[in-house]
Amino acid sequence: MRWSRFYAPTLRQDPADAETAGHRLLVRAGFIRRLAAGHYSLLPPAARVRSKIIEVIRQEMDRIGAQEVLLPALQPAELWRRNGRWDASGEETFRLTDRKGAEAALGTTHEEVVASLATELGSYRRLPQLWYQFQTAFRDEARPRSGLLGLREFTLKDAYSLDADEAALEGSFQAHREAYRRIFQRLGLPVIEAQGPGGSLEFLCPSEAGDDAVVRCPACGYAADAETAASRLAPVTDGPGPEKPERFDTPHAKTIEELTARHGVPADRQIKTLVYRVDGRLTLVLLRGDHALAERKLADATGAAAVRPADPEEIFQTLGAHPGSLGAVTATLPPGSDLPILADEALRGRRDMTTGANTDGVHVRGVDIARDIAVTAWADLRRARAGEPCPSCGQALETTPAIEVAHLRKPGRRCTEALGARVLGPDGTEITPLMGRYSIGVERAIAAIAETGHDDSGLRWPAGIAPFDVAVTLLDPRDDQVTAAAEQIYTALAAAGVETILDDRDERPGAKFADTELIGIPYRVTVGKRGLKSGTVEIKTRATGRTDTVPIPEAAARVTALLKS
Repeated sequence: MRWSRFYAPTLRQDPADAETAGHRLLVRAGFIRRLAAGHYSLLPPAARVRSKIIEVIRQEMDRIGAQEVLLPALQPAELWRRNGRWDASGEETFRLTDRKGAEAALGTTHEEVVASLATELGSYRRLPQLWYQFQTAFRDEARPRSGLLGLREFTLKDAYSLDADEAALEGSFQAHREAYRRIFQRLGLPVIEAQGPGGSLEFLCPSEAGDDAVVRCPACGYAADAETAASRLAPVTDGPGPEKPERFDTPHAKTIEELTARHGVPADRQIKTLVYRVDGRLTLVLLRGDHALAERKLADATGAAAVRPADPEEIFQTLGAHPGSLGAVTATLPPGSDLPILADEALRGRRDMTTGANTDGVHVRGVDIARDIAVTAWADLRRARAGEPCPSCGQALETTPAIEVAHLRKPGRRCTEALGARVLGPDGTEITPLMGRYSIGVERAIAAIAETGHDDSGLRWPAGIAPFDVAVTLLDPRDDQVTAAAEQIYTALAAAGVETILDDRDERPGAKFADTELIGIPYRVTVGKRGLKSGTVEIKTRATGRTDTVPIPEAAARVTALLKS
């Protein structure tokens, strides 16, 4: 490829709307352009990186015996209804109706399609099956952000396993885990393997640009997604407290902090009352005042497909007060209230606590939770924090912002059962195959590499992933001898199978050097009049900044050796 024909519209200034370093550089280096919120065009440099990442993934999936498929992005609503996902999938699903009135969804995943195909397997002898695809997935993100990290349409490498029993499913799960380790090693992407919701496993890339977080212990290696991480809390022993709760006026205290500042009630002696819609039903969720809710834990504890905060209007209509004055003390709830009450384990056994009275500007103190609140269920609902003791060894936990780049799950028989997938087992009776699902977001991987692999000069792609491995920079395109030498090296590299771009533009040397570093090409071979006089060229390594002078006839072989090393 000649740079004069290559479309990579680099910018000298940072884009105003870029939110992270990687996002800024991908725009500046001519990789992406925003079409609308959550929708980006991938220009030639990004398309080349994307195809190379896909090839790395494909090679590792083929290595574990997986077979590539391509499943429809547009999926009929009836298929989802059989699995209960049509009503439970929420607002993130793009839905449409065709000209005949049939409803469909643009898929985020393909469990139902895979399960429908599994109805043809017939016998356990055809298990296990490992299928994977690269397909456009769609998600109606409420607040798309950070370029390729918050897309509404993106390339998803989705893989599915079908197995006869739990042991075989675990084998498929571990095979994908090892494949993912190799993939991210080849991509040069640092990752942390962390526990996820429902026994899943997440691969998280530490980055300040991350929209996720990983909680981990530096002592024992415990790691979990922030939404599912646990920690130990020191036991709390309360005094007996009063014989019954007491109401008191708090007209200017609508937050935990204001109640502490104006009335001297420490946050850890307050009961925070949240109101959520859990699969459509209003539910009270109780936490200690200084703790935050992990919504994923709430969903896991209730088995709900969808959870969301209730609207202030419906809260007021149900409880007679606005957020800031809410509570779950039985005596303060509306007559006949049958709202489920879920309480975090950190509140179990607590006495002499303070909470809202379900009257605006009024709170209740002296609350004994066992005596005064009819808790429906207890669960670990709070978000673990840095500094709290590790649940495994007791050492202080650390919290690191991160980008989720992969997720491994075990849906089990939920979907195959619903879709009627059955095979004959060894004894002739029917069994339902177990499913595993394993995902990598390709554009998120591009973004993660950009966020973790850059410096002040631009992007730094690993060899084999960069748009080109080598740029042959021709400093004097009007000089026939310099041009001939550059063409000679360019031809030799191409013959050796090295992806090379010849920078034949009639630009200043400084502009050419800046573009090569901005785009992040791993090696640059500089050919100019000065070197030609001594029969040499310069080879610069992008990652280290090292420059070596080598004879022209040895240049291609030297670069090839550097790439192999």
